[in-house]
Amino acid sequence: MQGTRLDTARIRAARRVIDPVFLDTPLYRCEALEPGLGCAVSIKLETANPVRSFKARGTEVVADLLAGHASRAAVCASAGNLGQALAWSGRGRGLDVTVVASRFATRAKLDRIRASDATLELVDGDHEAARERAAAIARYDGIRLVEDSLDIETCEGAATIGLELVDAPVSFDTVLIALGGGALATGVGHVMKALAPEVEVICVQPLGAPALTHSWRRRRVVTTDSTDTIADGVAGRRPIAAVLDDLLLVADDAVLVQEASIIAGMRMLLDHAGLVVEPSAALGIAAVLEDRDRFAGRHVVTIVCGSNVDVAAYHQWVGAAPIHRS
Repeated sequence: MQGTRLDTARIRAARRVIDPVFLDTPLYRCEALEPGLGCAVSIKLETANPVRSFKARGTEVVADLLAGHASRAAVCASAGNLGQALAWSGRGRGLDVTVVASRFATRAKLDRIRASDATLELVDGDHEAARERAAAIARYDGIRLVEDSLDIETCEGAATIGLELVDAPVSFDTVLIALGGGALATGVGHVMKALAPEVEVICVQPLGAPALTHSWRRRRVVTTDSTDTIADGVAGRRPIAAVLDDLLLVADDAVLVQEASIIAGMRMLLDHAGLVVEPSAALGIAAVLEDRDRFAGRHVVTIVCGSNVDVAAYHQWVGAAPIHRS
């Protein structure tokens, strides 16, 4: 795929440095979901690993590079999943990892970072405030700032999911990808366009956190003053220009979905697939729920990207969510 920052050869090489525990995740057709969605549905399950999300594919590549440097330290800002992943990858390579997060981040994610060997620093404000603080720490201490989606390693690590999709014996025509910072979407999207260009790449973002979708539609960076979504893992306000440039080349569409649809998607994944997922992981299902006619007769793959969720909040959400039926 010409024009993006990503390189298919480097993506293939990334598989050799990523711990196999994060590779070759399950991909299977989930027929129980299909009556309610009106299309064939396959799940790419990125939660069956030690950090319960796809993020470690990227942090494994970052940590492998850092392990050979004199300064074996890194800092990142995280809504929770990236921090857990970097802590895990860093611990295995003897790195000193600091994670900066909003004190309002999901408690379960913060607790798991605390349980690792990483240093956790909390800031007032949202994820953008955490990004600013992480950058300040990196400058002051002279250590590596790991910026999700901007750092090409995070995108190419995530892109290994795409390699597994194109190599799978499953025939599908659409892939639905949660859109936050953009690493997952640009990574998988790059591989689809390079190796399976007939597959439609659709990015999905909450209506309450629409910055990158608006940016994709207007072909320029659009920021927002705030976010309002339960999908904390994709709740960014300031898209990165270089990421947008890549996304414009690999995404066929970017759609926004309502909170009620996200909750209904979580409920469907619980009831019909036996999966407890965080809101970001239900965005693909939400997209189908909101536009069944568009997906009728298709075979879609949805990437279930994370399952780090506060248990009390989860029960509150799915307990109140109606099941959408066709």
